[in-house]
Amino acid sequence: MKQKYEAVVEDLGITFSTGTIGKQANGAVTITLGETNVFVAATAANALRPEQDFFPLTVDYRENFSAAGRFPGGYFKREGRPNEKEILTSRLCDRPLRPLFPKGFMNEVQVIGMLMSADLINEPDILMVNGASAAMLISDIPWNGPIGCVRIGDIDGKFVVNPTNEQMLDSTLDLIYVGNEKEMMMIEGSGEQYPEDKFMDALDFAQEQVVKIIAAQRKLAELCGKPKKEFPLIFCTPENLKMCADYVGDRLLSAVFQDNKLQRQAAVDALMEETAEYVKGKVGEENFDKNQIRMAFEELQEKVYRDNILDNGKRCDGRGVKDLRPISCATNLLPRVHGTALFTRGETQALVSTTLGTSRDFQDLDGLTGGTKQKSFILHYNFPPYAVGETGRFGSPGRREIGHGALAERSLLPVLPSEDEFPYAIRVVSDIMESNGSTSMASVCGGCLSLMDAGVPIQTPVAGISCGLVTRFDENHNLLKHVVLTDIVGAEDHFGDMDFKICGTKNGITGFQLDLKIQGLPRDIAREAIMQNSETRKKILAIMAEAMAEPNKELKPSAPRIEVVQIDPEKVGMLIGPGGKNIRRIVEVSGAQIDVDDEHPGRVLIYATSAASMEKAKSEVELVTGEIEVGKTYKGIVRSIKDFGAFVECMPGKEGLVHISELAEFRVNKTEDVCKLGDEMIVKCVGIDDKGRVRLSRRAALCEQQGIPYEPRKDERPDRGERRERPDRPFRRREPRD
Repeated sequence: MKQKYEAVVEDLGITFSTGTIGKQANGAVTITLGETNVFVAATAANALRPEQDFFPLTVDYRENFSAAGRFPGGYFKREGRPNEKEILTSRLCDRPLRPLFPKGFMNEVQVIGMLMSADLINEPDILMVNGASAAMLISDIPWNGPIGCVRIGDIDGKFVVNPTNEQMLDSTLDLIYVGNEKEMMMIEGSGEQYPEDKFMDALDFAQEQVVKIIAAQRKLAELCGKPKKEFPLIFCTPENLKMCADYVGDRLLSAVFQDNKLQRQAAVDALMEETAEYVKGKVGEENFDKNQIRMAFEELQEKVYRDNILDNGKRCDGRGVKDLRPISCATNLLPRVHGTALFTRGETQALVSTTLGTSRDFQDLDGLTGGTKQKSFILHYNFPPYAVGETGRFGSPGRREIGHGALAERSLLPVLPSEDEFPYAIRVVSDIMESNGSTSMASVCGGCLSLMDAGVPIQTPVAGISCGLVTRFDENHNLLKHVVLTDIVGAEDHFGDMDFKICGTKNGITGFQLDLKIQGLPRDIAREAIMQNSETRKKILAIMAEAMAEPNKELKPSAPRIEVVQIDPEKVGMLIGPGGKNIRRIVEVSGAQIDVDDEHPGRVLIYATSAASMEKAKSEVELVTGEIEVGKTYKGIVRSIKDFGAFVECMPGKEGLVHISELAEFRVNKTEDVCKLGDEMIVKCVGIDDKGRVRLSRRAALCEQQGIPYEPRKDERPDRGERRERPDRPFRRREPRD
């Protein structure tokens, strides 16, 4: 067995170790925090794929149920396709790793992380990122790391590094920060309408912690790091680049600078095909490589886009660097749907629908990490191929769709009402109708309008927008110039250096995500982008307010209604009945759904789609769990007949006495003359004595129906079943006989 090497992060309790397992990978590291343990291996392919013109980096994170001493659910009792948490962690790790590979590096790289032990206290996602960085650093794969990752929470006004799951429940900020030794590389997370200035302070604090993690990785690399291997780098040759540039000339400029994305793309494609034929004729078919033409056009387009922005402030669609594309909003578009909105920004369009459900529609989470086990708010994002005028796979969501949906979901969640205030399950579905930049931000804006259209009482509207960046460096990688772009289109994302999405309200930030193509974002540029985003976000909120300023006061007719009924907690068992018999009967006769809230004793939730169904369910619940009240009229059943009257059951298990004098307006000689066992009888409660005995009156109920005043009879006889007491003649006890 090889020697084990370890490095510990000062003050953070994180330990890196290597040398004992996964020794055939290019680099393998085990990282531990508390009793949470993640193993990460990095491997590179030695050979290129045929005709490869892209960098195939794959990052996969998996959670073994054995890590928490559990069996997987389902029939097969085996881990299956990755769940949402695993996919989001994989994406979280992929984004900061990717820009640090050398330009032209095309060999396939695979980074695999496995959760080996879970204490359900410390989240493993940040361990996956740090472990991947350490594995890449000590490997022989060329990579310009390391990076460090921390989670920052804000609890009672103080920043906390890597808070536990329990601590995060009290945090107003969930910031995942990835940085190198000087600058940030990637951030994502959410906030409770977090102020921009305080958000910048959190970024500064996070950077201080990242340096400690990087120092430990460098120490590990000093102990066991491998020399970096030489891999072939794939570039467009200077000869091919010059031939393409000379042939194209200024025509690429006119092809690129068009308002319409599809026209722009078609013009560039046609020019590239024409150039390919020209180059093939010059070099001969045997020396012609189509990949060289594609790479040449990538470089030529990148230069056209970037130089015009940096030198002329000119963007491909004619806008200024801070200009928004035209925005339009519409709501209440589809019948039967509980809430709908159509949000359009330039050539980006999202049709968003909201559905309200009952507590049975909550999503159960079968994960290994701590936190909630159910979700009452879900946002799903769909991106069909027609949104970009293409054909392709159309089926279950991919990683990108899950990631975009998660960003939109966490951006809207902070403004939703509590489950106590609005105890519905809420599902928002964003279907992208057209795409040319920031469809996730369109999903946030459309999702907010859709929620308001559905009558969800959100605290305040939310909007989102993405900012881009174009930079110019000298030969020593010193920054010469930069431009921050508002509302980037797809080409500006592709050829630019940054995609910084921030969502929020007029009060602060609710969600954010930063992706970079350069190897670090200086603090002053980050602040400029954050403040520029805040200014633009307020403009979008004003446009949205013109379409819908506040949530609808009423739910749509097709939406389920809900009422909360509070019963005596001791009567919950009576409501449910043996084996659920009573509650099933109520559901069947009313057509409503009835849920008993386990977290709030005696709290019963009734969901119904019509007023009649709701009233029937409420009356049935009241019949089972309520008490007989003085002055109320009931339809009861005669359960017992006595000489002095009849006992009538007004509610299940609750009855009272109708004295013979209260059976009718006339004098009744025998109880059987008016009623018999099992008869239905309308009665009114006229009194309850201090012992809880209920006095009922059929006569009072009849008078109420006829509009006649009711007066108790003065000659009412005492119950024959009760002992009489006479003050002038005390009761005498008989002496026993001898």
